[in-house]
Formats: sequence, structure tokens, C-alpha cells
Amino acid sequence: MATVEMHHVRKSFGKVDVINDVSFTMQDGEFLALVGPSGCGKSTLLRMIAGLETISAGDIVIGDRVVNDLAPKDRDIAMVFQSYALYPNLTVERNMGQPLRLARRPKAEIRERVAEAARILSLTPYLDRYPRQLSGGQRQRVAMGRAIVRDPAVFLFDEPLSNLDAKLRVQMRSEIKELHQRLRTTTVYVTHDQVEAMTMADRVVVMQGGRIEQLGAPLELYDRPVNLFVAGFMGSPAMNQIAGHVVVGPDGPAFQTDAGLRFALPAQALPAEGRRVVMGIRPEHLAIDGTDPALTATVAVVEASGADTLLILREAGLSLTVLVRDRVDAGPGARVGLTLIPGKLHFFDAESGARIAPGTSLSPPG
Repeated sequence: MATVEMHHVRKSFGKVDVINDVSFTMQDGEFLALVGPSGCGKSTLLRMIAGLETISAGDIVIGDRVVNDLAPKDRDIAMVFQSYALYPNLTVERNMGQPLRLARRPKAEIRERVAEAARILSLTPYLDRYPRQLSGGQRQRVAMGRAIVRDPAVFLFDEPLSNLDAKLRVQMRSEIKELHQRLRTTTVYVTHDQVEAMTMADRVVVMQGGRIEQLGAPLELYDRPVNLFVAGFMGSPAMNQIAGHVVVGPDGPAFQTDAGLRFALPAQALPAEGRRVVMGIRPEHLAIDGTDPALTATVAVVEASGADTLLILREAGLSLTVLVRDRVDAGPGARVGLTLIPGKLHFFDAESGARIAPGTSLSPPG
């Protein structure tokens, strides 16, 4: 196991910067997820740690060594790819032991390490099978086993679950998390799926355009996104974002949208009156209220999944997503009232997109 440090790392292809001044430090045994939209640079960053891409500037440190000029085989890392990359003509046992054979390890050691990895990954009954005789999840476990037998200082995962169906992805998420809890090997995990990142990682790096937008614990990013990009990216379904400004009248504070819709706000710290902002509220923080709603809207779409119900509501140019942890007796075209749960509103500057720090709570003019 080892720490991983990135010091002002850059990567350029000609005049195009794909990684721009990235710095962070991973602790020994930490599970760090790199997440962001396609093209944000997360896989390039992982390949730079692995030594599969050269860096244009900065330093990468694994343990106590600067590894900028070291070949991948000398970095004490093991990488698991999206495509499994198994040898079709080798059995599971030989696939898992291949890195050790290439390193000319003793046969007894290879057998011992493969047997232990197979036990950890529940692959013992499949050691004599070939990759074509395995399911997608089993193949991915073989690829993980091939990494485990090397006993590396750092595991690198490059979107390993992208080729699996939805149910198997959920299962493999749990298996990889449990594996990390057992081995405590420093792990860097790249994914485009923010749910994977939040459920698996100790900390999450959100990237956009080759830069780090925010780094922190999953719930920190979810509860206190630093800007509109992170607010919209972290969370499924995504946070509702409403452009407008706060107004204060005799009945208390309200929010007026750019389209002219006005609705009451719950008591909490609010930005200055009249300042143009984007208000964010997560779908689960909108509650259906038939008695004293802050606003009323028309149901456009109902998505019932059993445990939850997702509603898409429209009103005066505004579209809102509402997540209800219950059954809802309302179909398309129905009018429903909504209240905003106090303390759950987020405000961002309309120009910069940066989060606005809470100020003094507004009260009606006296």
C-alpha cells in the first residue's frame, strides 16, 4: 500500500491542454473516485498514474518515489480495464497467474497467490474454465484477481463496470467495495457514473475540462456543491436549478423566476434581495402539499418504480423534478401543490455559478 500524490500535473496534446494543473494527495489505503462527463480527462489522469501516458509538467509520487520516468511495470501498480483484457486461450487460473509467470515468480508462490485471490473473489470453482465459459461479472472478477495476485501498492480501475447490465453493476459495486475493505489497498477508480462514485469511494474528485471542480467526501459534494456544475452532476435525479431572484414582501421572502413565477420560500439564510441567482433544490426536498403549498404545478410525467415515484412538473416555463418516497395518486394533467423543505435550498451566483455562502436570514420589512 502507498500514498499517491499529484503535484501540479499537466498533460497537453500539442496546444490542447487535457489535464490542467491537477493536484491532490491520496492517503494510504484510501479509495478515491475520479468522476466527470466524457472528455473531462479522468481516464487520461488514471493512465498518467499508471505510466501509460507521459506527463507534460508536474510530478506524480507513489509512496516515496517520483514515478514520472518509471515504466508501468516499475510503479508497483495493477490496473483493471473496462474490456477485461483476458487471454481467451488461457484458463481462469492461468489468466490470474500470468503476471506472476511473466515476473518469473516460483510456481509454488503462483499457485498460492492464485488460490487466495480465487477464494477472495469466489472463483475457486471456475479455475479450470476459459473466459468464453464465464459470465460478464465472472470475467470482471478474473480481471480483478489478476490484479490482486500482484499484491500492488495501488489498484487502478478504469470504468470496470461499464460493460455489465444494471443489476450486475450494482452487485459488482458491492463486491469491489467489500474487496477494498478487506485488502485496504490504495485505489483510484474512474467512472462516468456518479452513483458508483458516491456509493463506493471514501472521497470523490469531480472533473470538468481537465480541471478539478471539487474534491471531498461523497456527502460533502452532495450537500455542499461548490458550483452549479457539481450541483447538477452529483445526484440522480439531478438537482433542480431555477434562475431568478429573492424578493421580500409583507408575507415574507419569496423567489421570483426569470419567467415571472413567484412562490414562497421557507425560513433559512437567503442571498441578498434582488441579486440574480440560481436556486437549487434536490428532487427529494420538494414535498407534495395539498393544504398550504408554496406553488402549484401540473404533472407532465409520472415514473413509478415501486418504492419511489418520480414526477416531472411544469408551470409557467418552469420544469421541476420531484422524488416521492411513496405512491402518488396523480396522473399527467393533475394539479399538485408543492412545498420546499426548510434548510435544503442552495443558491449560486447566476454569473459565475459559484455557491453563495449563507447570509443573514431575510425577514419581512417592519
